Amino acid sequence: MTNIDKRHEYILAQLGKEGYVRVEDLAASLGVTGATIRKDLRILESRHALLRNHGSASPVVRKVIDLPVQEKSGIQTTQKNRIAHAACTLIAEEDAIILTSGSTIEAFATALRPRGPLNVVTPSLRVGLLLSEKDNISTLMLGGKIIRKSLSVRDAYTMDGLKNVKCSKLFFSCDGLDETSGITTAFVEEARMTAAMIEAASQVILLADSSKIGKVGFGKICDLTDIDILITDKGITPAVRNAFETAGVRVILA
Repeated sequence: MTNIDKRHEYILAQLGKEGYVRVEDLAASLGVTGATIRKDLRILESRHALLRNHGSASPVVRKVIDLPVQEKSGIQTTQKNRIAHAACTLIAEEDAIILTSGSTIEAFATALRPRGPLNVVTPSLRVGLLLSEKDNISTLMLGGKIIRKSLSVRDAYTMDGLKNVKCSKLFFSCDGLDETSGITTAFVEEARMTAAMIEAASQVILLADSSKIGKVGFGKICDLTDIDILITDKGITPAVRNAFETAGVRVILA
């Protein structure tokens, strides 16, 4: 194995371990110049082994695949339930919250047991039905055309409904979470709606299991800096956690 092969092997091993590598760190560890490392990264990127960023590199971005919410409910179930229970601890008396659609949000709605009156705004039919069976919860369903895969609404009527509310907290999920691309979802329309929900809430809380990390959807919801709290599982890498905390986000591991 040549020196260049050994360097490439080391770079990919570090990338797999940390989820993120920096040119200056690699140069120091391998005893070579930054120019050499940048050349190595260019070669590895040409082989689709990584993605170069400014002074660093990250894993190859995986595109989001849109699945029906019923199928998503069976993925990362244990992690989603833990995230849901952690989210419940953030509910305060007299809160008014917005819940988006999504399997993680449904797990949250299932676990939710408010001690006092709670107002909830949601575009999700499944979330609305789950909450309708619970005491102390008053649910406002947003209107619009039903999207079959998500069993929720997202159109002009939905956006109009958001103009009439101001809530203390937004709990939302996503399809992709990447430190460079930000928080994304499969569809631009859903991203626009979630962005409007961010504007309608005082505190923004993202519920996302670690399988979402490194994925990128077509519709961008927001940047990392737009989030106040991320609740995720222990599968998150130290590098990604550091990226969120550097952006001012409180990270809760469920």
